[in-house]
Amino acid sequence: MQPTKPRAILFDLDGTLADTAPDLAAAVNRLRSERNLPLADYDTLRQVASAGARGLIGAAFGMKPDDEGYEALRTEFLNNYESAIAVETSLFDGVDELLAALDDNGLHWGIVTNKAARFTDLLVPKIGLHRAKCVISGDTTPHSKPHPEPLFEAARRIGLAPEECWYVGDDARDIKAGHAAGMFTVAAGWGYCGDSKPVTWNAHVIADTPLDILKMIS
Repeated sequence: MQPTKPRAILFDLDGTLADTAPDLAAAVNRLRSERNLPLADYDTLRQVASAGARGLIGAAFGMKPDDEGYEALRTEFLNNYESAIAVETSLFDGVDELLAALDDNGLHWGIVTNKAARFTDLLVPKIGLHRAKCVISGDTTPHSKPHPEPLFEAARRIGLAPEECWYVGDDARDIKAGHAAGMFTVAAGWGYCGDSKPVTWNAHVIADTPLDILKMIS
């Protein structure tokens, strides 16, 4: 599919714009340390960082949301993360340059994440993403991705039709949400990508680096 040049590009946050895995992993490993358990392998935790508490607690403790004791661990994990949310988190290489180029070319950009506003509102200004035209968190609308409503809300706030926007994400649910919203979808091959590979997600295109997106719109 030949993409139509967008009027706005929307991005997932964790694993797409920002490498948040170090601080997420630290929050869950703090739980293990306080229980006198060895730290979980960082590379294993990194692969599930986009899945948030569910993925990280699952990887570190082998627990699922319906297991006894999960909710207490989840609450403690989220408190740990909130207290040290931007210690080692940084933007991926090339993201600053990409966003600056979008600004220079008059293209709006925004954030659509499943991260709760409790954390998004705290993190976004700390890592230099305050210029976003809109920030849609996981609890901004009644639905979260892969439902398309967060993307529809982002388009409404920017003042564009969904089909005038691209959506970039590093998880299959991002691509599913983008398709459901009628947006051109870009799989962020540089992100966490979970257990699957972007080639299986049916994204319109895969970008290996953030700067590849610049080539697509030039």
